Amino acid sequence: MDHGGHGMPMDLPPFTLGRALEFSGDPVFLSGCLLALGLYGWGVVRLWRRGDHWPAGRIAAFVLGVLTVASVMCTAMNDYGMVMFSVHMVQHMVISMLSPILLLLGAPVTLALRALPATARGRGRKGPRELLVVFLHSRYMRVVTHPAFTIPLFIASLYAVYFSPLFDFLMGSRLGHIAMMTHFLAVGLVFFWPIMGVDPGPHRPSHIMRMLELFAGMPFHAFFGIALMMGTEPMVTTFLHPPASLGVDPLQDQSAAGGIAWAFSEIPSVIVLVALLFQWYTSDQRQARRSDRAADRDGDADLVAYNAYLASLDTRGRG
Repeated sequence: MDHGGHGMPMDLPPFTLGRALEFSGDPVFLSGCLLALGLYGWGVVRLWRRGDHWPAGRIAAFVLGVLTVASVMCTAMNDYGMVMFSVHMVQHMVISMLSPILLLLGAPVTLALRALPATARGRGRKGPRELLVVFLHSRYMRVVTHPAFTIPLFIASLYAVYFSPLFDFLMGSRLGHIAMMTHFLAVGLVFFWPIMGVDPGPHRPSHIMRMLELFAGMPFHAFFGIALMMGTEPMVTTFLHPPASLGVDPLQDQSAAGGIAWAFSEIPSVIVLVALLFQWYTSDQRQARRSDRAADRDGDADLVAYNAYLASLDTRGRG
């Protein structure tokens, strides 16, 4: 099997899903996935040992999120993605739009705040939990999680990377490819963090504002996909000459990549909207239960006072 200058295999058999999902074990992302699972598992076990509950749904979401990252970065999908635009686009969409949502539904920050020790050894030293709280409320976090920053960053990560020489430069080496995919994952996490609203952060927008932030970013992925589909010539030189063994036409492959980007943008929107509506519903239910408990304690004093106010207005009107 021949190799290109960036160290990736250049002679690959024709693409099939079975071949693409064969384990390859990219050391960087494999290490990251194992580390993420290990730390999350440590936090869950720590809670269980002291008798605290951690929802199974959050565990499932986080594990699934890590598995989605591994499925596109620790398999032969990574090899095909270096020479096929369509496969690369699957990697991009999964790691920047699906994986972040699943990881955030696992509430890793909340888990860390509950599992980390509150104090450190020695006087005057902040504990791990205190340091995390300070970081979450730092000026840096207020900036990088603000919609005025996250939405332009989310959009620029598409257009500024793909429609400039930067993409070809990064795709020219394994290190550059890893850096680009890590960037896409980080941007997805930063963009969806305040929108999902599962973990605490500097910004707590209302449910309506979260939906507006979501719809402010998603259409640009669709426009990006349409631009690729309508292109009359290959737009990036990386995929201009795919290996003959693949039997791929670069223009058709680019069009397929555009179709993937256009169609995939709907998937995260549906997942996030369902999550937001569920959060909205549960929030209203909690508020209703708090109101009922308050009414039980004070004999529904607010309602009695309101009825008395209405009665006084009626009396004045008759007078």
